[in-house]
Amino acid sequence: MIGKGMAIAHTKASMSYGWNQEKDAEVVFKQELIGNNPEEITQEFKMLQDQNYHCQKNTLSFVLSPTVEDGKRLKLKDFEKVCQKFMEQMKLGERQAIAFVHRDKQHTHIHLYVNRIDYKGVAYNDSFIGKLSQQAAEKVAEQLQLTTVKQVQMEKEFLLQDVRQEIKRRHELTLKQFTPKNFEDYIKSMETNGVKVIPSINKGGKLQGFRFEFNGYNLKGSEVHRSMTGSNIGQQLYSQSNTKIKSIAPVKILNNAVPVAPRLAISILKKIAKKTIKYTIDAGLGI
Repeated sequence: MIGKGMAIAHTKASMSYGWNQEKDAEVVFKQELIGNNPEEITQEFKMLQDQNYHCQKNTLSFVLSPTVEDGKRLKLKDFEKVCQKFMEQMKLGERQAIAFVHRDKQHTHIHLYVNRIDYKGVAYNDSFIGKLSQQAAEKVAEQLQLTTVKQVQMEKEFLLQDVRQEIKRRHELTLKQFTPKNFEDYIKSMETNGVKVIPSINKGGKLQGFRFEFNGYNLKGSEVHRSMTGSNIGQQLYSQSNTKIKSIAPVKILNNAVPVAPRLAISILKKIAKKTIKYTIDAGLGI
């Protein structure tokens, strides 16, 4: 579950959004309030807020977002418990508060509004409220056995590791199976093996590297593996040519000849030269 929070000034407008019936909004939590519409609730908030004329952003607005799977199975009483626990974690005490659940999108979420001004006219300290909201949401998720942000991140990282390995495996298979001699051949060959190679074009209209799209993921070459940066791929491709490479030809992309960025071209040529020198020395020494 993700938690976001901030102090706001436009209580009525925000409350009206939260209570928007077009978004299938339902009241799931209500504390120290009797009003039945945004206007009435705003007036109840204002009665306390008028005690502290120094505070301009006098309403606290929170959005609590369970994972898609958790949101589908949670009932109204569960959302109420989420709000109660969150209020406790944020040490908001007996303040006026109201929360709505929105189910208008696939991702069910809660809008919680709390009066920043308490019954003594004191404003709640909103320092680092964004970070504190996230930490409170994490603790509530743990208490109610909901999926935490950390668990989601770990799962994504685990799946991402498999995706990286599979893209790299198909990259190596492409080099071995098709032995492409240039970037154009490589892009076509990778697509044959189920990986879309997306050229990265800089502001000058020159090729500076590649991104790889596979199984719903879109990663830079360096994110897949260090051997899959533009220069390293170029070195693997062009060093397979039997002719001496003096320059890197433009790459045909959507029927347009896109030149290779000078920095990338130089890097490729240096890597090829370094590899050639090493091979020559090793051959001379009989290694």
